[in-house]
Amino acid sequence: MTQKTDRFTSPTVAGVRFVAQRGMLKPLVWRLTRVTVHGTHELVDLKRPFIAIANHSSHLDAPLVIGALPRPHARYLAAGAAADYFFDVRWRKWLTTLFFNAFAIERNSEGKRSGSSRALLERRVPLLIFPEGGRSKHGEIGRFKSGAAALSIATRVPCVPIAIVGANLAMPRGVNWPKRGRLPVAVVFGEPMFANDGESAENFSTRLGDAVRRLHASVSLAHSGKESA
Repeated sequence: MTQKTDRFTSPTVAGVRFVAQRGMLKPLVWRLTRVTVHGTHELVDLKRPFIAIANHSSHLDAPLVIGALPRPHARYLAAGAAADYFFDVRWRKWLTTLFFNAFAIERNSEGKRSGSSRALLERRVPLLIFPEGGRSKHGEIGRFKSGAAALSIATRVPCVPIAIVGANLAMPRGVNWPKRGRLPVAVVFGEPMFANDGESAENFSTRLGDAVRRLHASVSLAHSGKESA
């Protein structure tokens, strides 16, 4: 039986999205900020599908992750986007879909749309999820909700921890454009992680959050030095 192809799995749509992402979005973000990428060697053996999980403090976060991922991993990546913001206005929904292959997530009702997330993974579509549920106010990494961890356990798909450093300074909440001066930001990829046998989603989620914090700390000092330069 031939599996139905849609915007999430179509090679043609993926090609159009590649032009939008790598020909427009990435050059813009890389020109407005000074980006360094660490840990791509951790992704060498990574196969589809997977769940990319990252801290979240800025509207730059999704463009940074998508631009920093090697092309084979970013080609079909679908980013979770807040249904109450990115899907409530037609033009915003269209742009979010074009650039991020977005699927809707209910921020105030965790798990409400988990069926669609699982269905995408079962079709080998990798996901980008921000487990904090929203952007942090001051750049600190908050508690990770357990939805992504539970999804990983249910589908036996690895989670890739990703730390984004400095995006909250380059483009804080409440502003619509990155600050002038090409402030430095960093994207740090960690080793793909699975839940341990019998591990609860809550405990696995805590481990994922701890991994992201360690990755964040691994470049924070050098990043701070660049900011003060």
